[in-house]
Amino acid sequence: MEQLLHYTWKHKLFPLHPLLTTDGQPVEVIDPGLHNRNAGPDFFNAKVRIGETLWVGNVEIHDRASDWYQHGHEHDHAYDNVVLHVCGVVDREVLTADGKCLLQMQIDVPAHVREHYEELLHADQYPPCYRIIPELSKLTVHAWMSALQTERLEQKTEAIRRRAKQLNDSWEDAYFVTLARNYGFGINGDAFEQWAMNVPLRAVDHHRDDLFQVEAIFMGQAGLLELDAVPPHYQQDALNDGYFSRLRNEYQYLAHKFQLKPMPAARWQFARMRPQSFPHIRLSQLARLYYSRRATLSALTECETADQLRNLLCSQVTPYWETHYTFGSLSAKNPKHLSLGSLNLLIINTAIPMLFAVGRHKQKEALCDRAFDLLEQLKPENNHIVRMWQQCGLDVQSAGDSQALIQLKKEYCDRKDCLRCRFGYEYLRAAR
Repeated sequence: MEQLLHYTWKHKLFPLHPLLTTDGQPVEVIDPGLHNRNAGPDFFNAKVRIGETLWVGNVEIHDRASDWYQHGHEHDHAYDNVVLHVCGVVDREVLTADGKCLLQMQIDVPAHVREHYEELLHADQYPPCYRIIPELSKLTVHAWMSALQTERLEQKTEAIRRRAKQLNDSWEDAYFVTLARNYGFGINGDAFEQWAMNVPLRAVDHHRDDLFQVEAIFMGQAGLLELDAVPPHYQQDALNDGYFSRLRNEYQYLAHKFQLKPMPAARWQFARMRPQSFPHIRLSQLARLYYSRRATLSALTECETADQLRNLLCSQVTPYWETHYTFGSLSAKNPKHLSLGSLNLLIINTAIPMLFAVGRHKQKEALCDRAFDLLEQLKPENNHIVRMWQQCGLDVQSAGDSQALIQLKKEYCDRKDCLRCRFGYEYLRAAR
C-alpha cells in the first residue's frame, strides 16, 4: 500500500530495528523531505546519511521496486537525482535514465500503524477517529482547526476567482453570483448560481429604479414566468390574480428588448423544502436587495461587524409575496424576512469569503484579517456535522470552528484521506 509507505516515510514511523540499504549500509533519515503530490519524485530535498555519506536529494517510494519500471522512471531524467529508492518489497535492481544504479531500502509499515489505518478505512461510524479526540491536546486541536479554516477560505476564494474570470474579471458580478448561490441554502445552490450567471446585470441596471421590472427579470430568467412552471391546480388562480400576468408581460417586453433567454424551470427543487425557502421567495428577496443598491461589493467591504453585515444583507419580499409562496397560492400575510440563522449563513458563506477573496486579490491583509475576526465573532453552525464532533468531545465555540469541521468532513473524512489529517495522524501513531 504505497500511500501508507509515503505516510511512514513522511512521519518517520520506522520499525525499531536499524534501517539498512539492500547492500547492508546503515541509513539515518535526517529529513524525509518535502512531500510532492505532483509529477516527479515523491519527496524533494530529503537528507539521508547512508554509510558515511550525507546525501541531499530526492526520494522515490514504491510498493515494489519493479514499479520503477512499471511507471517508466528509467526513461525519465526527472528521477536522475533520486538518492534513495524506498520500497515495501525490493524485488530487483533499478537504473535511472542516466544509467546510475540506485541505492534501495526496504521498510515495513509498523503493525500498529497498518492496523489503525485499516480501522479508519473500514469504520462504519463517523468520525472514525472518535476515540482519539478526548486525548488530543488543545494545541493540536487548535492548530489543525486553524489550518482547516484557512483551507476552506482558500477553497472558497478559488471558486470566487473562477466566477470572476467567467464574468470578464468582474468581481462585482462574482459577488452577486456568490450571494445568489448561497440564497439557495444548499438544495438550490447550483440552480441559483446558474440563474445568476444567466442574469444580464448591466441590462437590469437600466431598470434598477423600478422594483417591479427588477423582479420581472429575476423571475423571468429563472423560468418561473412560464405557465408550465406553475403547478396545474394553481394555474387558473395565477392568471386570475393579475400579478403573474403583469410580471410575465413585463418580462416578455424586457426579454425582447435585451434578447433574454430563461433557464429551464425544472432546475428548481421544491421537494422536502419549507415554503419559506421556495425559489420565488428567495428571488423576490434578492430582487428587493438588488433594488435597494445594498448588494454591492463596496458596501460589503465597508462593513466591519457582524451586525453591520446583517443590516446590509437583510431583505424581505415584495408585497405580492407577503401573501403567496408560489403564483396563485394564497397564504397568510407574512413579510418573509430572512431569519437570523439565514443571515448568519449568508455572512459565513458569502460575506466572509468575499472579504477574504478581495483581500487576497487586492493584497489588503486587513480584509483577510477581518474575515477571520468575523468567523470568531459568529456562533457555530448547528448541523449534523458539528453535532457529531461535539458528541466526540470536541469543543466548538465559533463559526470558524464549525467551518473547519465541515472542511474536515468533506475533504478528509468523506474521502477517507486520513493520512493527510492531523487527527488521523494522532490515531495512527497511538500505541493501543
